[in-house]
Amino acid sequence: MSRRRKITIIGAGHVGATTAQRLVEKALADVVLVDIEPDMPRGKALDLWESAPIYGYDSRLSGTADYEATAGSDIVVITSGIARKPGMSRDDLLRVNARIVKEVTEQAVKHSPDAILIVVSNPLDAMTYVAYRSSGFPRERVIGMAGVLDSARFRSFLAITLNVSVENIQTLVLGGHGDSMVPLPRYTTVSGIPIMDLISKERLDAIVQRTRDGGAEIVKLLKTGSAYYAPSAATVEMVEAIMKDKNKILPCSALCKGEYGLNDVFIGVPLQLGQAGIEKMIEVVLTADEQKALQSSAETVQSLCLTVDEALYN
Repeated sequence: MSRRRKITIIGAGHVGATTAQRLVEKALADVVLVDIEPDMPRGKALDLWESAPIYGYDSRLSGTADYEATAGSDIVVITSGIARKPGMSRDDLLRVNARIVKEVTEQAVKHSPDAILIVVSNPLDAMTYVAYRSSGFPRERVIGMAGVLDSARFRSFLAITLNVSVENIQTLVLGGHGDSMVPLPRYTTVSGIPIMDLISKERLDAIVQRTRDGGAEIVKLLKTGSAYYAPSAATVEMVEAIMKDKNKILPCSALCKGEYGLNDVFIGVPLQLGQAGIEKMIEVVLTADEQKALQSSAETVQSLCLTVDEALYN
């Protein structure tokens, strides 16, 4: 009998639970929801399972605080950490979430040494670095969910502005997941038409800025939480590319080792995702200004990682 495929989601809050819902509705694998408080993930898993006869999926769900239930996971999605509050930057989350991510990563890899890690916790790039350091995994198996979400926000804003389908728009957003992200209008098209042929520079600049502020805009509106529908959708797109070995090109946070002139830093770049995790890192040609912006973004991430090193590893 073939082994049932398994995905573990650590953190059963809004992002984790919504990710679980999207995964089972796509019937990608069985799902284990893990949280520090055991009854809450059990309740959410049961609620999702009771919707299976209506929605029509047979993916099994369980909720637990015990990492033994996660053993043999193909993919581990890490969403743990405190959420952003109004007025709080991603950087404010650094020290608290770094300790949380270190602990849950160590527990997860103990039971699933061959898993691929997808990190969603914020500050994203620095937390992906923590998972990498704490797991001892090769860079191909530690990936941060960043550019998929940022690109989706960029595409959604462009679709509204141009009154076209979101499916018509292709784009790339590189760099750190935060204020220093690097949207690339030069690589943005609408059904193959360059975006700069369809919109003024002033309007495009405003959309780029709104993309950078996308997470903060939602935090401000929600007042007591942060985004979870779009982040969960972005995570599931990455999971599906890996589970189905699609070799899909997506912008995600990964460890650069010389690519783009960057060394030993997690930063958003285009990746080819398949069954091994990162099958290939793709280098697109950047202008001098784009390269400078990416370098600046990388320096911001590196400063966060230095703080993490001091807090956790020194």
